[in-house]
Amino acid sequence: MESLENEHPLSYPRLLLNEYFGKNVEGEAMVSDHIFSYIISGSHEVWIGEKKYSFKAGDYRFFKRNQLTKFVKHTESEGFRSIAFHIDQATLKEISAEYDLQVQGHYRGEGVKLLSGKGFLKSFVDTLQPYLGNGNLDNGLLRLKTKELVLILAESDPEIKHMLFEFSDPGKLDLEAFMNGHYRYNVPLERFAFLTGRSLSGFKRDFAKLFNVTPSRWLVQKRLIEARYLIEQQFRRPTQIYLDLGFVNMSHFSYAYKKAFGKAPSHK
Repeated sequence: MESLENEHPLSYPRLLLNEYFGKNVEGEAMVSDHIFSYIISGSHEVWIGEKKYSFKAGDYRFFKRNQLTKFVKHTESEGFRSIAFHIDQATLKEISAEYDLQVQGHYRGEGVKLLSGKGFLKSFVDTLQPYLGNGNLDNGLLRLKTKELVLILAESDPEIKHMLFEFSDPGKLDLEAFMNGHYRYNVPLERFAFLTGRSLSGFKRDFAKLFNVTPSRWLVQKRLIEARYLIEQQFRRPTQIYLDLGFVNMSHFSYAYKKAFGKAPSHK
């Protein structure tokens, strides 16, 4: 149901109405497909690497596929509500062939765009109201609406056009920069390898050359160093930080912290 939590690529587009009431919703997610989203109410904070993006009601956004994210959805007084269009690769390839829309090279810009709600985009969102909450929406009709959206987005912004019609896997990235920006994310090494444009064996080999340690050990060390700073210098409670730093549970965090520093994380 969450618009940023599709762990596996889709084989068909999806249109979702996301609704949350009560407590704020937070977590981390792998964005596997492009997502167009409109916030109806509430606000939304998203972190990609070390960069934070803040959005409010009335904002139109585009999220590039193959990104690791952390997020907080603020429900506020009216709850958090948004429309999310997940755009699958199969439909994009159909559009590319039908309209001869192609791009060259890897896109290296930011993977999040705040869009203008003027003109065709606002009119398009207005047409979605009859489809929201319809779990039996015909796939053929949904593909037609997806094509309409994609053509509007491609026409409105050349960077989004590049993101939409780049069908190759991520190119080889600067491993040091990527890992220093994403070490807090609790994802398998296979995912880190893919997102940096490497096979798992190539990732481990390049990592060892660069850091002179295994990826798993480096990740734990980086997270523990930050944890120690947050606890001793920022006076944060261990229970407030362990999930944000990529630890699975509190017991795992406490064990690793004590092993590294000789004392429990709550020790003063």
